[in-house]
Amino acid sequence: MEAQPGFSEEQFQAACRELSQPAPALAPGGAWQLLVETMGISIYRLYDEQSGLYEYKIFGGLADCPPELLADVYMDLDYRKQWDQYVKVVELCEKTYDEKRIIYWEVKYPFPLSNRDYVYIRERRDMEVDGRKIWVMLAKSMSLPQCPEKPGIIRVNSYVQSLVLESDGKTGSKVYMYYFDNPGGMIPSWLINWAAKSGVPAFLKDLQKACFNYCKKT
Repeated sequence: MEAQPGFSEEQFQAACRELSQPAPALAPGGAWQLLVETMGISIYRLYDEQSGLYEYKIFGGLADCPPELLADVYMDLDYRKQWDQYVKVVELCEKTYDEKRIIYWEVKYPFPLSNRDYVYIRERRDMEVDGRKIWVMLAKSMSLPQCPEKPGIIRVNSYVQSLVLESDGKTGSKVYMYYFDNPGGMIPSWLINWAAKSGVPAFLKDLQKACFNYCKKT
């Protein structure tokens, strides 16, 4: 019997541990570099020689956004279409294949670039760790025969994202995020890296703003 795609308990626990880790740049080897500190958020990056792109780790806080609300907003795909202005969504939906819940996402790229699409799985767990309440969301791309590539659209096969949230003890959240995305095709790596440098903090700020509007929406 084929193994079900998904995430192991250890992957969730490892994501939780990141919230309490020292800055990646202080880790042995010092491979992670501090890229930017802005508005209470520190962004680190690690160069991936194979792709010429960077992996990102983000640590910080989002004021006046409780972690459970942040998690609800992050998981709400219909609402995502309204607030995520950084990515122009052509299609974003959840589908079920062989009892597996899969997210399909087509992203509009500016002319003359081809659109990209993603097929990925995502799981959320609300966890208790050493008496702390932690919200963990993991996502990764996967290959699925029932969802083949479409002509003229480039399939993104290397996408990983983690989002871990905990109360800051006030009205906001402590946040850890990991992110890697290789859009493939002929886009120069410097351009992808430049876009990610701008897009990662912009995503968190848009997520924070979406939480304020979500309160009004609900």
